[in-house]
Amino acid sequence: MPTYHLGAKSQAELQGIHPDLVKVVERAIQLTTQDFSVHDGLRTLDEQKRYFASGASKTLDSRHLTGHAVDLAAYINGRVRWEIIPLCNIAEAMRMAARELKVPIRWGGCWDELLTDSDAPPEEMIHAYQARRAAQGQLHAFIDAPHFELPRTEYPAPAPIATPATIT
Repeated sequence: MPTYHLGAKSQAELQGIHPDLVKVVERAIQLTTQDFSVHDGLRTLDEQKRYFASGASKTLDSRHLTGHAVDLAAYINGRVRWEIIPLCNIAEAMRMAARELKVPIRWGGCWDELLTDSDAPPEEMIHAYQARRAAQGQLHAFIDAPHFELPRTEYPAPAPIATPATIT
C-alpha cells in the first residue's frame, strides 16, 4: 500500500483548524488508500458568502468559519479530483482515523448521521441519506462529500471573530 503525506499547501490549510480535527486528518493520510489534499480549512465570512452565493455551501453559519471543518479533495495523477468513489475512500480513512483517536466526525456525504457512528460503507451512507431526505419530501439532498467537521454537540464554537475582511 502506498504511503501518502500532507504537502505544504495542505499543512497551510490546516492552520487555525481545531487540533482534534488536524490529528484526524494527519492520521487519515497515513491510513488512506486514496491520496488527498486539504483543499479548504478556515474561511473568512467573505469567503463563506461567496461559497453560499455560488451554491457550494448551504449556510452562512459554516463550521469552516470557526476552524471546525475541512474539505478534502482526492489527489489523482497529480491533479485534484472530485469524483464520488475516491471521496468515499477518503471518508473511510477519516472514519478509521477518527475512531482510532476517539473524535466524532460529521461528514457532508450524510448530514444526519455521524460518520463515526455508522458501520455502513460511505457510498451506502450517501444513498441512505438521499432516501431519508426523499421520504421527507426533499427532492434533492445536498451532498458535500469533501466536507468533514467536528459536530457542534461535542465541539461548540464561539461566533467567528470579525476581521476587516469579514465586516460587511
